[in-house]
Amino acid sequence: MILHRFVHTRLLHPLKQFIHDSRAIGITLLVCTTVSLVAANWGGWGESYRSMWNISFDGSLNHHAHPGFLSLPNSPLLVINDLLMALFFFLAGMEIKRELVSGELASIKRSALPVVGAIGGMLVPALLFGLFNKGSIYMSGWAVPTATDIAFTLGIASLLGKRVPVALKIFLTALAIIDDLGAIVVIALFYGGKISAGYLMGTIVIVAVLWFLNKKKTAFGLLHWLLGIVLWYFMFNSGIHATVAGVIFAFMVPVPKLEELELKFHTPVYFIIMPIFALANTAIGIPGNSLQALHSSLSWGIIIGLCIGKPLGITTACYLLVSRKLAELPAGTGWYKMIGGGLLAGIGFTMSIFISTLAFNNPADQDIAKISVLVASLIAMLSGYVWLRKQRIKE
Repeated sequence: MILHRFVHTRLLHPLKQFIHDSRAIGITLLVCTTVSLVAANWGGWGESYRSMWNISFDGSLNHHAHPGFLSLPNSPLLVINDLLMALFFFLAGMEIKRELVSGELASIKRSALPVVGAIGGMLVPALLFGLFNKGSIYMSGWAVPTATDIAFTLGIASLLGKRVPVALKIFLTALAIIDDLGAIVVIALFYGGKISAGYLMGTIVIVAVLWFLNKKKTAFGLLHWLLGIVLWYFMFNSGIHATVAGVIFAFMVPVPKLEELELKFHTPVYFIIMPIFALANTAIGIPGNSLQALHSSLSWGIIIGLCIGKPLGITTACYLLVSRKLAELPAGTGWYKMIGGGLLAGIGFTMSIFISTLAFNNPADQDIAKISVLVASLIAMLSGYVWLRKQRIKE
């Protein structure tokens, strides 16, 4: 009894409080990233840590394993990025659907500002990246600086308390959700492999079956989950990135089930899958000439894109809309705070790192892109925090 009480009061209760803190996700990812970077560069053991994520299950160098007729991810890194991240995208897809049905994106009037802001916040970073890398081998990374990490952005905003109005946090949430949707479209269109017509037809058939089940109001249950697994398998082998299956499946979830499933998936996705993703994808060996490695068009394109392109694109797009009286600023928010929100939106982290793994085949280029994302995200965190911290609570 005493042990049970100790475990509950000293361990479980504080853990639950931490998980439900809006800053917890960002803190967890930051700790995992730090641990991974230290481990990856820890003397002779660093090489073993970095290589363990790429150990092949079947001894091949291919991106798929072939036990019998199956074709599946064949390394820990591929399992994380292709399978586990599909669950992250499933959660993101449910959040997008809920916002489209009953949230900030449910009406044109309410959604106009975050939608236009998100578009501006993706176009300008991509254009700036293109200016630095036009005609180079790095142009495939144009989408890396277009992403916003919702967890870190809202985590830093929460640290600022009343200096960030609730309406601005809602705006940033809606903007990040639209940003995620844009990233999903980009991944589906530009970062897949060679299209397999047979598997693609299989995904279409599964989606049609799921749609039919919804139309017949079949209770969402085991059959849907089995079809979801098959959908992922077909998508994984279709040439379109497997994580897109998570979004498609999310849009097949009946509206009444969205809130329940979001609550069930929130903790395992953000406190198990995302930390594992951070550990695996930031296992980067930092070279002795790291400053020289960062002094490349790839690095500058990512850093300038996230740190300058994001706030510039978001603020400019919103200004054009508001100045034409097509939308209004969030309540209690002036242009100073909008710029601060744009700075925080430059925290790319999760999605930017994920796109880096898809944009480049060369591990060295991947590492430079990831380090650049980390540097840019740190700059965005600090600049956004300082910018908003200096402003009075009431503008």
